[in-house]
Amino acid sequence: MLFFEEDDSRNAILTIHPGAGGTESQDWAQMLSRMYLRYAERKSFKTKILDYLPGEEAGLKSITIRIEGGHVYGHLSQESGVHRLVRISPFDANQRRHTSFAAIFVYPEVDEDIEIEIDPEDLRIDTFRSSGKGGQHVNVTDSAVRITHLPTAIVVQCQNERSQHKNKATALKVLKARLYELEKKKKLEKLEKLEDAKSDIAWGSQIRSYVLHPYRMIKDVRTNVEIGDVERVLDGDIDEFIKANLLLRKNTYNK
Repeated sequence: MLFFEEDDSRNAILTIHPGAGGTESQDWAQMLSRMYLRYAERKSFKTKILDYLPGEEAGLKSITIRIEGGHVYGHLSQESGVHRLVRISPFDANQRRHTSFAAIFVYPEVDEDIEIEIDPEDLRIDTFRSSGKGGQHVNVTDSAVRITHLPTAIVVQCQNERSQHKNKATALKVLKARLYELEKKKKLEKLEKLEDAKSDIAWGSQIRSYVLHPYRMIKDVRTNVEIGDVERVLDGDIDEFIKANLLLRKNTYNK
């Protein structure tokens, strides 16, 4: 009953970007990536990291994850937005309290049978050397691919595969998912353009607050659901938040 949107049954592509704040925000983005990977594991969803850009000292600058399973996009569609963390920063020698932000964007994966027309002349394709975590996936050749869709300024990249051809195919699939989602948002006129949301990963735009100091509480600002067991949530147990937001979506839709 909660999965009534056309795309709810699709697989999902999830991206995470830290807000301003350097290492602290990048570490927060890493914590969120672990939370969603653990959530997927709890639900027996399959995951594949398509792109990963590590932080300079800790954490990450961006990550793109493909998640496959039953109604994955339906489960995660309401997770898009800014997530706020308040804690004593482990990177501050003076042990001051810091507030960090990271943005989550979730897109439905576009099936091969859905036609998304992309003019090759609208694409700028760059190749570069992989900068992943190391080990077997790092290639000494310029196998990583970055694609810029010039009309929308959407940029996607993939460096997971050894083959430049496979990375290009995966990046195009991510681009199609994002263009599909952008068109859907425009048609429904529910929200501002998806890319506009990226301009303000800061105060006033968060959907959920994770407070670890001076008290411990995670609160979703849309549904007012509060959970005090922060370790459980950060370990991937976010079903309560997801169900509450799906109920909110259904009630809003029925009005």
